Amino acid sequence: MNHKKLISRNIELFYNKASEETRLDKGMGVFEFERIKSLIEKYISSQNLKIIDVGGGTGKYSEWLAKKGHQVYMVEPVLKHIQIAKNRANKLKNKFCVQLGESKKLKFQNNFADLIILNGPLYHLQKKEDRDLTIKEAKRVLKNDGIILGFAINYTASTLVGLLNGLIHKKHFFEMCKDELTTGIHNPPSNFPWLLAEAYYHKPEQLKEEFINQELRYLNTYAVEGMAWLDKDYFANMQNAAKKKILIELTKITENDSYLLPFSPHMMIAVKK
Repeated sequence: MNHKKLISRNIELFYNKASEETRLDKGMGVFEFERIKSLIEKYISSQNLKIIDVGGGTGKYSEWLAKKGHQVYMVEPVLKHIQIAKNRANKLKNKFCVQLGESKKLKFQNNFADLIILNGPLYHLQKKEDRDLTIKEAKRVLKNDGIILGFAINYTASTLVGLLNGLIHKKHFFEMCKDELTTGIHNPPSNFPWLLAEAYYHKPEQLKEEFINQELRYLNTYAVEGMAWLDKDYFANMQNAAKKKILIELTKITENDSYLLPFSPHMMIAVKK
């Protein structure tokens, strides 16, 4: 199969230029990595689970889960990421399996996994039918009573960032925000090449609907960053132990508040088969 068909050319080009590998090591990425690990841990009930990490990037989460003793299978469509992930897996005693593939067609048998993590597919697929296929496939390879954790970008994400840093007043940026707020479709303007490649930004209710429509049992939706990142000195304060404690507590007490969810750039849905 030609790998080019696995993913849109724009997304491939974006990740070939951007570094997914270093993104989680700096700025917001550091806090995102720690926070997502703590959210995943809520659904790791026992040792030695079979876990599929779909859209696993360069394998940072797969590595973390493998080190915890789980059987991890990472699926990823970007060749550049596959190579980095394989190098990462080879250094481990409990290696994780790395597979070039896509979320709409998983190479696993029915009822295979205890836990499936959808870390990129929901926001990299602009068409609803592709996201539906992804959720169907995850359900198919999931054991009964297994859990799917799906990560999505909130429809308000660019708008909030644009308001905080003044970009909202740039014509093309605002046009992009209007599309995201009304249709969910995100296409970065050509004069903002550093923005995420083509994507889909969900409304929290709609994210829930997409999973319920596949007859999966809804458990909860969590704010990833929550509203704490709106702290005007967020980065400096997250380096200060006392202030960080307050911001983390704020995130935890508001993480399931449906009214506050749109203030969080990312969210995680948990569902059960």
